[in-house]
Amino acid sequence: MPITFGLDTFGDMTLDDDGAPKPAGQVIRDLVEQAVLADRLGIDHLSVGEHHRDDFAVSAPDVVLAGIATQTERITLGTAVTVLSTDDPVRVYERFATLDGLSRGRAEITAGRGSFTESFALFGYSLADYDVLFEERLALLLQLLDEQPVTWSGETRPPLRGQQVFPRTERGRIPLRVGVGGTPQSVVRAARLGLPMALAIIGGDPARFAPFAELYRGALEQYGHPGLPLAIHAPGHVAETDEQAVEELWPHYATMFGRIGRERGWPPRTKDQYLDEVRAGSLHVGSPETVAAKVARTIRGLGAQRFDLKYSNGPLPHSRLLRSIELYATEVVPRVRAALGASDQ
Repeated sequence: MPITFGLDTFGDMTLDDDGAPKPAGQVIRDLVEQAVLADRLGIDHLSVGEHHRDDFAVSAPDVVLAGIATQTERITLGTAVTVLSTDDPVRVYERFATLDGLSRGRAEITAGRGSFTESFALFGYSLADYDVLFEERLALLLQLLDEQPVTWSGETRPPLRGQQVFPRTERGRIPLRVGVGGTPQSVVRAARLGLPMALAIIGGDPARFAPFAELYRGALEQYGHPGLPLAIHAPGHVAETDEQAVEELWPHYATMFGRIGRERGWPPRTKDQYLDEVRAGSLHVGSPETVAAKVARTIRGLGAQRFDLKYSNGPLPHSRLLRSIELYATEVVPRVRAALGASDQ
């Protein structure tokens, strides 16, 4: 199975080149420009996150992706992730079937729990129902994606009895992945349901996630779904030199984690901790040569078939994001393909 390469963004609120904050509308328009560049340069996938906070501009990724669909030609358009626990699977299907039509069959869904919980209170759900909400809604979404009349009942929404949901897609099915943060239960569930898995590596040495990749492949065999692809989501930033990339990202990384840390009771992230993540952790940061070598190691170490670089990390300016995308597409990806091709010979 060939390796494919993507870009992920949460639509972080950004600064302009003079350090002034940009309004959310401009951040969204900038994101469309970033997607158009990625499409033109041959990146395979673009995934946009869903958040309901003032440090991210995108709360409705399917709407943003619809705008992108009208200005791009080939790039796959998906989510990172659709927070299924606090959404209605019927509406998720309808929105993404519409996106699939606009994009001529380029929509995909990555369903997950998300790394924040703001949507529970916002939409009137209880965190006490965290598990049952996701389990039931994932099961219903799987039925809806068959594009046949659905009969379903559960605890978390009204039942459906022979209900057909529209529009139907021209290709007959929208691809669905499950986003997993690294718990064995989530890994096994993805395998049991016969779903491709996207493994989020957001801290620590990527090699420590190898047991999850092996658990997934073993469970796929056990449940009769061998050979499904494994994707990796990991943060990074590319610049002309290692020093430039490290120094460009650091203040924005510190801002992002500083806020999250204050909310969750973590101590401030130090620059030494950041540099440790760059050297031996989840951050794929550096020159094209450095990032390509680390991406190749990560793919090889986990046996993955897809690598998605989360290129937006804190309020890094749009101009730097565009340059990072350009270097990733034109220099990192070809180097990774060459390195992996050489290792297969």
